[in-house]
Amino acid sequence: MNDKKRVLILCTGNSARSQMAEGLLRHDAGERFDVESAGTKPGSVRSEAIAVMREVGIDISGHRSKSVDEFAGRKFDYVITVCDNAKENCPLFLGAAERLHRSFEDPPPQSERSEEERMNVFRRVRDEIREYLREFART
Repeated sequence: MNDKKRVLILCTGNSARSQMAEGLLRHDAGERFDVESAGTKPGSVRSEAIAVMREVGIDISGHRSKSVDEFAGRKFDYVITVCDNAKENCPLFLGAAERLHRSFEDPPPQSERSEEERMNVFRRVRDEIREYLREFART
């Protein structure tokens, strides 16, 4: 029997923040949690997110952006929103899902800032998410 807690991590595009969070929680506490991520308006996984996760030894290159609709009817113990837009547009999940929220900065698109500046934002957001999820996993 699987007694892992089921976690769904949501953001708008399921392209950076929630993807990094899924990879981090699965890597750091996967023995305790079954982790999925999704977006309210899914796009595609950003190459910068893949790159900064690779820097810490986590491969998310096989991830794909998923719509929150794919998880309709599934039960989760926790639904974690990592941006304000997802919190406001998060559908209700049946069951005893505990909803948690912490907004993280949305890393800038390629058209804004230099590559080095963008990558530094991705690294900082990755590290902030990891610290938040480590606190979550201790509870």
